[in-house]
Amino acid sequence: MRDLTVDLLNHLFEYDKETGNLIWKTRPTNNVKAGEIAGSETEKGYIRIAINHKKYRAHRLVFLMHKGYLPKTLDHINGDRKDNRIENLRPATSAQNAQNRDISSKNKSGYKGVYWVKQTKKWRAEIEASGERIHLGYFYNVEEAAEVVRKAREELHGVFANHGDNND
Repeated sequence: MRDLTVDLLNHLFEYDKETGNLIWKTRPTNNVKAGEIAGSETEKGYIRIAINHKKYRAHRLVFLMHKGYLPKTLDHINGDRKDNRIENLRPATSAQNAQNRDISSKNKSGYKGVYWVKQTKKWRAEIEASGERIHLGYFYNVEEAAEVVRKAREELHGVFANHGDNND
């Protein structure tokens, strides 16, 4: 992104503070008109915008336009990859960004960090912090395991804690 500047972005786009969308001020190609919302959704749910035949994620452009710098990693606070309002974007480490992920679609317990262990016939509670997996114990009750993980997540992940249950 070395070739991008705040001035260039402000020349190309208008920022809609209500939606976080970038709107073309100019006509970059024959297929796009001034006044149109810039970009298209990727299969991972991000908005991607082409500038001079290079593709950029819209949230990175929005952050650069507003803050004047670009951190290595950005986090969508509410987890919605299409919500590029500046108040929904924050610098993060890769680990912090991972902590803010939703529950995996492969999860069978219904709780982040809680897994059934066939050998012990108990629920295992674990959390990842500082790049290490931390075992929190085995439990007969899935809700008890989930509560232990929730408390540890709040303590260790702070503002990046995402319990994956819309009760955050």
